[in-house]
Amino acid sequence: MQFKPLATLAAALMLSTSWVHAEDLRIGLAEDPDILDPDQSRTFVGRIVYASLCDKLVDITPELEIIPMLSTGWSWSDDGMTLTMTLRDDVTFHDGEPFNAEAVAYNINRSKTLDESRRKSEVASITGTNVVDDYTIEIMLANPDATLLAQFADRSGMMVSPKAASEMGIEFGAAPVCAGPFSFTERVQQDRIVLSKYDDYYNADRINFDTVTFLPITDDTVRLANLRAGDIDIVERLAATDVASVRADDGLQLEQAVSLGYQGLTVNIANGEKATNAFGTDKLVRQALSLSIDRKVLNDVVFEGVFAPGNQPFPPSSPWYNTEFPVPERDIDAAKALLAQAGVENPTVEIQVSTNPVAQQVVQVVQAMASEAGITVNVVAKEFATLLSEQSAGAYEISQIGWSGRVDPDGNIHQFVTCEGGINDSKYCNPEVDELLNAARTSTDIAERKANYDAARAILIDESPLIYLYHQTWIWALDDSIQGYTPYPDGMIRLSGVSKSE
Repeated sequence: MQFKPLATLAAALMLSTSWVHAEDLRIGLAEDPDILDPDQSRTFVGRIVYASLCDKLVDITPELEIIPMLSTGWSWSDDGMTLTMTLRDDVTFHDGEPFNAEAVAYNINRSKTLDESRRKSEVASITGTNVVDDYTIEIMLANPDATLLAQFADRSGMMVSPKAASEMGIEFGAAPVCAGPFSFTERVQQDRIVLSKYDDYYNADRINFDTVTFLPITDDTVRLANLRAGDIDIVERLAATDVASVRADDGLQLEQAVSLGYQGLTVNIANGEKATNAFGTDKLVRQALSLSIDRKVLNDVVFEGVFAPGNQPFPPSSPWYNTEFPVPERDIDAAKALLAQAGVENPTVEIQVSTNPVAQQVVQVVQAMASEAGITVNVVAKEFATLLSEQSAGAYEISQIGWSGRVDPDGNIHQFVTCEGGINDSKYCNPEVDELLNAARTSTDIAERKANYDAARAILIDESPLIYLYHQTWIWALDDSIQGYTPYPDGMIRLSGVSKSE
């Protein structure tokens, strides 16, 4: 038996230790994602996993410019009714199947026709596809659609393996096969999701980790403690109350980006028997609840003023915000008057909220404020996946939930309030709102689109199926060893070029 010299052995051990330490990136998530199928899923944390698992036709820059990803370029016909996309010719899915125009056609059809698809309203304008050649596809529309490229920058543009999706059917989300930098390895509900580097990825030289492990840790304090202990490397959605502490910690980094989305209250208007209460049936009662809430105080108490008070799907700083309806001041007398007018001076409502402590604190503040107007709020905490499931099924009265936001304004409103919207869990339906929001989709004139959104907002503020509360800032905490991380306004964690120093 031959022995290596001690110095050589020590060097080898040092290299080995360095490699082991750097091979796995561990990310702490605020919730456990729902099903990992881009057509069926809806959670924000699921999109964070997809950023490593499922590449899209297009992506965005930190400045919100739409750029090529699996596509190499695109052009519109003069009448805006046909989108022609050229595709990369060096991409394979994780099962080795080729990515090509046929695969894009399959994915678009799946988003449109899968019974469980939540993407139907996002791609509703598409009437068909034409495979020009292996790496060129024409996408035909029923009408011009100003939102389509933005939809392709998210789940509607994520490409899954046609072979795997066809063979697995509805169970595809249990072991998804996509075309991203990492492939699916395993999932243990409420514990971990593990992805492994895909060696045949077209940009594999930009990926510096062998595996990435996503760990759902709903308690913000516990998530940060795990980061400080070295058990995870990145925390998404750091609590605003922990910002000063992280800034003062030499072993940690802080990154921030203003969100595109919102947080609020979704009211069950017509989704089953749970909608038959004063809040579901009378807009005056919903208006009273909204007026009982001091959004600025809510932001100051829960988030130390880091977030922005809001009353629309777009923040007041957005060019799409309707300035005719500014964030309302709290008015208890007006709230009580509305309740009296509705004939329900002391209504009771159940608000479901996730088990996340910060989300619960938000609802507890709402509960205290509403009580001063004579509204009794019963708070029910549920695990996030359960909350979503019951919200979809109509097993709720009001749900505290938000949306991470999209580049195009359509992505923040259409699917939530149109009659057939893919995430319209309140089952609110007003044909006039549908007409206005559908018109906003078809125009490329910004002023015309803005006028349609403003008219829709006037109706929606009056009828209040969603009560918006605030617009958050994405805050990440990272171990000091993480290098090359870029914050994005969509809140996603992109790992291209990210590495870990020793």
